[in-house]
Amino acid sequence: MYEIVYRYDPARPEEYALPADPAAARRRLEDGNAAFAGLLTAPPGEDRRVVRYDELGAPGADGGPPVQRPFAALIGCSDARVPLEIIFGQGFNDLFVVRVAGNVLGDLGQGSLDFAASNFADSLKLFVVLGHARCGAVSAAVDSFLNPAQYLAYAPSHPLRLIVDRLMVPVRAAHQAIGRAWGHGIADKPGYRDALIGVAVGLNAALTAATVRQELLAHVGPDREVVYGVYDLLTRRVGVPIGISGDARFSPGLAAPPADLSGFDQLGVAIATSPAVRELLG
Repeated sequence: MYEIVYRYDPARPEEYALPADPAAARRRLEDGNAAFAGLLTAPPGEDRRVVRYDELGAPGADGGPPVQRPFAALIGCSDARVPLEIIFGQGFNDLFVVRVAGNVLGDLGQGSLDFAASNFADSLKLFVVLGHARCGAVSAAVDSFLNPAQYLAYAPSHPLRLIVDRLMVPVRAAHQAIGRAWGHGIADKPGYRDALIGVAVGLNAALTAATVRQELLAHVGPDREVVYGVYDLLTRRVGVPIGISGDARFSPGLAAPPADLSGFDQLGVAIATSPAVRELLG
């Protein structure tokens, strides 16, 4: 049996200092994810995790509501299997979360991040974009790319088409990256669709992070950074680049997105040649 305990004592609240800089904020998220992922593989006697809250949304000492003080703003997918606070081991008031299918960055999501950047100057140290393996929205875009007739299924819904359209850029970039790495005849391999989804998921997260960095340029600097990662549904780990078979042989943790087109080309090939993608195409 595995046990996760969420603990809060209003008489003796835990005192957690906010991360002092982006590196500390990143470590806190990465450590939280490592602890979460390790729970199901812990030996007997160590299969219990206690998540201590320093607050539980309770009124402050003055009787008023708690003041927002998130140390990171995250944009992630709406997928119910990827609850961001849980997979990063964080609690109340730690994260400012924006969730949308495919973790695409539209006007409303961008506005939400801009709000966080402008209003949480004292606490906010990190912007995070998190994709996840086997993303349904990315899969829909891949299927439309491979078979344009599939796109007709989304024709009646403009909002749904908008999500698929935004994901076509990373899907096309993934197609080109796989072609550079394996040769263009690789598209005939049985595992090509799954490989294309896996590479597109990683490139989509990186591209969104690069866009966030550009859009929030005035709010990003030595005191704030933008990073990205991909959550693997089988290993429960966040890392870059990601495979799609649950293979743990990827670089764990969060990373800064590429700074230019050359960097994205290199990232695409790196993901396309990762062990899990090799397993599908080899």
